[in-house]
Amino acid sequence: MDFFLEQNNLLILAVAAISGTMLMAGTLRKGQGATTVSVQDAVRLANRERGIFVDIRSADQFREGTIPQARNVPKDQLDDKAASLPKERPIIVVCDSGQQSGAAAGKLRKLGLEGAVSMQGGLRSWKQDGLPLSKQGK
Repeated sequence: MDFFLEQNNLLILAVAAISGTMLMAGTLRKGQGATTVSVQDAVRLANRERGIFVDIRSADQFREGTIPQARNVPKDQLDDKAASLPKERPIIVVCDSGQQSGAAAGKLRKLGLEGAVSMQGGLRSWKQDGLPLSKQGK
């Protein structure tokens, strides 16, 4: 009992508890599909590994502006359309702000698309970085 009452030992216990919590949180997030990439890394994936941008917003939002050459697969259609996406290429999932794309990328990985990642910040970050948008909705 004296071990827990000494000040130096309390510090060691606190550090151990915080470290354990951080490790556990990281493990849990990975299981929920928290694999993300920055906008710059997403562009590299698209250019170097022929990655495909998949915009999970609604068709109307997609037509208003999206990443050039992105495919529109609204999040409520992921289960039905996942089979049409190539398994051998990275899939970069994009939403408006990056809040919904993480779960969508996780779902795609569970459906066999192991290269699915979420783009941090979504289209908002893409625009902030000054990258082009397409309003043609391919």
